[in-house]
Amino acid sequence: MNFNRQTSHTLHEEHRANLDLLGRAEQALARAPRGDGPRAPELVKLVVALARSLEQDINRHFGFEEGELFPRMAEAGDGEIAMLLTEEHEAIREVAEELLPLTRAAAAGTLDGAGWDALKRGALELVERQVAHIQKEEMALLPLLDDLLDDETDRRLAFDYAAG
Repeated sequence: MNFNRQTSHTLHEEHRANLDLLGRAEQALARAPRGDGPRAPELVKLVVALARSLEQDINRHFGFEEGELFPRMAEAGDGEIAMLLTEEHEAIREVAEELLPLTRAAAAGTLDGAGWDALKRGALELVERQVAHIQKEEMALLPLLDDLLDDETDRRLAFDYAAG
């Protein structure tokens, strides 16, 4: 998709990178054996990347949308969409909160079989929720920003987001 605003373009690029990571994680975790924990270095690396995404990108990305974009959407009459996206953020954060200790243990090599099974279930749930959420944002939020933001606001938001 082509977007006219820097803010939309930046979020779109993050979405693409996140979808790539989520897709790789889904494929690798779906193929991984049950109850054995991550043994392959590539799988551990992927779990660490997923944890980093959970720790940094979700809070930064969601916080920006909730603090800067959703209020503007509500003011423009699109509050129901903003509320739905916020509810989805909360659901994703809940799954991420459960996953983080498991991903850290996997990265440290201390995750047992039951923990590995819980990590797989949680990660696959996260993938499902996030992919659906990103699709909604790509179809609803990002196109709205082209009309919602003027050039000056767009530049400021894109700069602030890049600096944050």
